[in-house]
Amino acid sequence: MKSRRLRIIWKMQDTLEAWNEYLKHNDHKNKIIQQMKCTHFRTQMHELSKALKSIWCFAKWARIESQLSKKLSQFLLLKWSDINHMTTTFEKKIEILREKFFLSSSQANVSDIAESFISLTVSFNSRITEDKVKQIIKWVKADKASSTSDISNRALQASFAELISVLMSLFNACITHKYHLKQFKKTQTIILCKSKKSDYIDSKMYRLIALLDIMSKALKSIMIKRLNDIVETHCMLSNAQMRAKRKQFMILTLNLLIDQVHTMWDCEIKYVIFMLSLDIIKTFNQVSHVRLLHTLKMKRTSSYIIEWTRNFLKNQEMSLIFDE
Repeated sequence: MKSRRLRIIWKMQDTLEAWNEYLKHNDHKNKIIQQMKCTHFRTQMHELSKALKSIWCFAKWARIESQLSKKLSQFLLLKWSDINHMTTTFEKKIEILREKFFLSSSQANVSDIAESFISLTVSFNSRITEDKVKQIIKWVKADKASSTSDISNRALQASFAELISVLMSLFNACITHKYHLKQFKKTQTIILCKSKKSDYIDSKMYRLIALLDIMSKALKSIMIKRLNDIVETHCMLSNAQMRAKRKQFMILTLNLLIDQVHTMWDCEIKYVIFMLSLDIIKTFNQVSHVRLLHTLKMKRTSSYIIEWTRNFLKNQEMSLIFDE
C-alpha cells in the first residue's frame, strides 16, 4: 500500500525525489515478496519430504511439466488453408504465413479522383513542444517489449531529462522535412499460438504481436493527437461517427443504438430493423493510400500532416519471428 501511495505521489508531482522514493519502496516490496515465496516453497518441500504417504505426490510433481519452463511454440507442421497438404520445409512455412497474414492487395480504382487544388487549409502549429513529448513518453507502459533498436520504454523514461532536447530536435526535424525515419519503419512481429486450441496445424491458430520502436510510437501518437485536434476543432467528422472521437465510447454507441431500435419499435408502422457491422481492422492495411491522402486533402488537413503521412506509408518493413 505504501508503494502504491508513493507511485500516485510521483505521478502527481513528477519530481526526481518522488521517483527515487517510490523506486526504493517498490524494490523493498519486491524483495519481501520474493523472500516469502522462497520460504513458502521450502516449507512445502520440507513437509513433503517428512510425510511418507505424500512422497509419491512429490515424485509426481517432479515429473510433470507444469513446474518446468514453458517451451517455445514450434511450427512442426502447417497446412494450406484450401487443401490438406502438410508441409515441413522452412520455405513453405514462410509462404503459408505470408498468405495468411499478408493478403495480396488489389489496386483500388481511383479514377474518380481528380487533381484538385485546395487553397484554404486548416492552420495548425507544426512545432512539437516539450510537454507533448513528455506526455507521450510517460503514457507508454514501461516494461513493454522493445523492438529492433533494443531501447526499452523504462530506459527512455528514466533518462528522459537528458534526452528531451534530442527527442524534440529529432521529432521537429521529421515534421519540418515531412519525413519518417527509415529506422522507425522497421517492425519486429512475433507469431504466437492462440490459447486453448486443439490443433495448431492450421495457420489460423496463430496471431501476430507487433513490436514497434518506442520513439516511432511517440512521434506517431503526437501526429494522431494533432489530427484528432484538427478534426474536432473544425468538425470534420459526421455526428454519426462514434469512434475516433473523444468521449464517444462503446457503451455510448450501444445505448444510442438501443434507443434508435426502441424508437422504431414504438412507431405505429412496424419497421424491420437491419444493422450492418463492418470489421475494418482486417481491411485497414488494404486501404488505398492515394484515396486516403486525397480524403485528407479534401478535408483541408494541414499540408505537413499530409506529406508526413505520405512518407509514413512508404517502405514499411516487417520481420517475422518464430521458433523453427
